[in-house]
Amino acid sequence: MADKRDYYEVLGVQKGASAEEIKKAYRTMAKKYHPDLHPDDPTAEAHFKECNEAYEVLSDPEKRSRYDSYGFRGVDPNYGGGAGDGFGGGFDGGFDVGDIFSSIFGGMGGFGGFGGAARNPNAPQRGSDLQATLTLTFEEAALGCRKTVDIPRVEVCASCSGSGAASGTSTQTCSRCGGKGVVTSQSRTPFGTIQQQKPCPVCNGRGTVIPNPCPTCKGTGRVRRTARIEVNVPAGIDDRQMFTVPGQGNKGSNGGPAGDLKVAVYIKKHQYFRREGYTVYFDAKVSFAQAALGSELVVPTLNGDVKFNIPAGTQPGQEFKLKERGIPNVNGRGRGDQIIVVNVVVPTRLSEKQKEILREFDTEMGGTVIGEERKGFFGGKKKK
Repeated sequence: MADKRDYYEVLGVQKGASAEEIKKAYRTMAKKYHPDLHPDDPTAEAHFKECNEAYEVLSDPEKRSRYDSYGFRGVDPNYGGGAGDGFGGGFDGGFDVGDIFSSIFGGMGGFGGFGGAARNPNAPQRGSDLQATLTLTFEEAALGCRKTVDIPRVEVCASCSGSGAASGTSTQTCSRCGGKGVVTSQSRTPFGTIQQQKPCPVCNGRGTVIPNPCPTCKGTGRVRRTARIEVNVPAGIDDRQMFTVPGQGNKGSNGGPAGDLKVAVYIKKHQYFRREGYTVYFDAKVSFAQAALGSELVVPTLNGDVKFNIPAGTQPGQEFKLKERGIPNVNGRGRGDQIIVVNVVVPTRLSEKQKEILREFDTEMGGTVIGEERKGFFGGKKKK
């Protein structure tokens, strides 16, 4: 943990920064160090992962609160959450209103439960969610694909099967609390003799101890390793959208479910297509003769080339629709269209013969202003 930078420092914000300031700072840093901008640069990749890790914690109010109170230990599941750690377990080492009333009225009938009971450290706990990023081509995002991501995550220790005890040994009932997880003390107060229950300081409220901890996981029952996960990218996902892979986050504890993996998507720019929602736009370049006389075009689409006839007299910028040739709806309901935008290409290099033909054509058409009478500045006809 000592080699880690403070999460606020990583994102370049103050500790009291708002959620919106943290989000804005993360976007700026993620763009700065994105792998697409720094191919084969391990330093940039490390910074990018560092930013993702910092944002995962600071964007989650609960994780941020634990981090502010206990530092990296508060958000690292490898620590397990014993007494005094301040996270993950049933006793956070401090006190709240419930603790105060419990200590004063613990042995006085109905007041004993005031403020709520501490969480059971042996109860199943869900693993935390993880984040990853994928860079996709235009077609991969539009049509869906299968990808592999490598993600560091917490898993059940294979050496001890999650028990935390070394091979050939087992956990034992705590001799201090007799397996109850709590110890009871009595004290005299102005209100009389009262009883007070606290989590057992020997077993941290678990009721069991590990005499011989597993050397692989140091008794926590979990280890961190890099997992290779295959994910199905849904067809129609857009740039900077996120999809969830259930159960592929950090593993839970005490038999609790695993968290989820949330994958953010970045899409490369396409050579020909551009996207607006579920509509795909394609700029078709045609000659003046093709636009004037009409022509059959071969138009690329996401599902291969198609033939399309533009009518005679097609104007520059005129649009034509290919129904349901666009992006599939990411929720599986229908598909967008493809729009063909006609761009008339004006030649920049002409031979003398070509220039002469164009001059004759222009003369035949009656000059450069075609189809309407020339008008003055205020809309009236010019006097000849």
